[in-house]
Amino acid sequence: MSDYYVSKDESGQYDVAVIGAGSAGFSAAITAAGEGAKVALIGHGMIGGTCVNVGCVPSKAMIRAAEAVHGGTSAARFPGIGPCEHSIDWPELVAAKDDLVNILRQKKYADLLPTYENVDYIEEGAARLVQGGVQVGERLIKAPKVIVATGGRPVLPPIKGIEHVTTYDSTGLLAMETKPKSLIFIGGGYIGSELALMMVRLGVEVSVICRSHLLPGVEPEVSDALTEAFQAEGIKMYCGITYDTCREDEDGVTVCVGKNNGVDAEVVEITAERLVVTAGRRANTEGMGLEEAGVTLDKRGAIVIGDDMQTTAPGIFAAGDVTDHDQFVYMAAYGAKLAAQNAVLDGDARYDNAAMPWVVFTDPQVAGVGLSEAQAKDAGYDVKTSVVPLDQIPRALAARDTRGLIKLVADAKTDRLLGGQIIAPEGSDSIQTLVMALKFGMTAKALGETIFPYLTTVEGLKLAAQSFGKDVTKLSCCAG
Repeated sequence: MSDYYVSKDESGQYDVAVIGAGSAGFSAAITAAGEGAKVALIGHGMIGGTCVNVGCVPSKAMIRAAEAVHGGTSAARFPGIGPCEHSIDWPELVAAKDDLVNILRQKKYADLLPTYENVDYIEEGAARLVQGGVQVGERLIKAPKVIVATGGRPVLPPIKGIEHVTTYDSTGLLAMETKPKSLIFIGGGYIGSELALMMVRLGVEVSVICRSHLLPGVEPEVSDALTEAFQAEGIKMYCGITYDTCREDEDGVTVCVGKNNGVDAEVVEITAERLVVTAGRRANTEGMGLEEAGVTLDKRGAIVIGDDMQTTAPGIFAAGDVTDHDQFVYMAAYGAKLAAQNAVLDGDARYDNAAMPWVVFTDPQVAGVGLSEAQAKDAGYDVKTSVVPLDQIPRALAARDTRGLIKLVADAKTDRLLGGQIIAPEGSDSIQTLVMALKFGMTAKALGETIFPYLTTVEGLKLAAQSFGKDVTKLSCCAG
């Protein structure tokens, strides 16, 4: 029997059944209950889902710890201050992370269930869509509307020999009983980039392998700046390669890669104690009877949905990582809220990610919103851009940390801002200003005329906006 609040109602009749009790599932259930619906919340995996259990919460807790270590060792960038070395107790760090996860899972998920009288939690079991509702074990949950929010999971890339090698995903890495001496990361996306930097700062030798470059999809200038920052911290970078084979022996794990895109490629062998794979995810859709119910899946098994969050099967909705939409926890919760509103109220609320911020918690942090330069051109815009390096921003100069830049993209004809990206030590908190600018259709000129506080990183947005029409290197402090 679960420790969580479990339904005592055996009638099996509900207005909506939600499959998955993570961020998206809870958002859908709470929203539907708020509209007066009777909701069956069906567990799928550990209650709380990816974010609180194995994703955002545990990783960011340990990333912050690694930042604290780095803060001491990097203090020497200030004249008159020497570096400070820290001892690292890896088991205690992991245990503290686990304690935090347990507290938040209980407080923000399990303890909430009894407060919603309209929500019945159905213990975890294999859920399958059937005519008239959802089958969970021997129990039929009758519901005219279903919302699928079962999330996703890591997958292994197609590298010869990898099935015979001991691999770790992000969850396994954060649960290691002892700190490894060296690691290879396959994958330079959000998760791989964050964890690779975290581990090198905790005293581990790190190599990163990526087929193209760090953070595929970000502006080239941003990716280059992050790569340079990684190399400065001792991370060995192998980008723009093709995978050959991998093997495991008494020396550890070896990954063989080819340079020059595989054409007359020089094969390089990279060896480390352990291998971490962060090279993709797959939606949790197997065995649920989705296709039999008329739900279309894409090539990674994700549920194809419209902007109304409905699948190709009437009455079946989906939200979160199980879908072909954005893979961010806050967008999962947002999409699930829309799905619940549309399912319960027969509404037509639409998913809108035009001003969706995203953040990568590396150091410097990477954040963005809207269209990149390439995306804007592909969309048919006549594009203009501005790039301001951090050495033009007084805050960065005062902090003696000028790693990074700000890039803005605007419509050359109307001057309307289309997007922007920031790579800066405080980039995550600065991006929301640009989110608001895009949300309300500001022009670059209007942003450049807005008053910003001094000395702040976000002031760089003003300088970047002004640089469309003037040379900001010739401005005195606050002169703009």
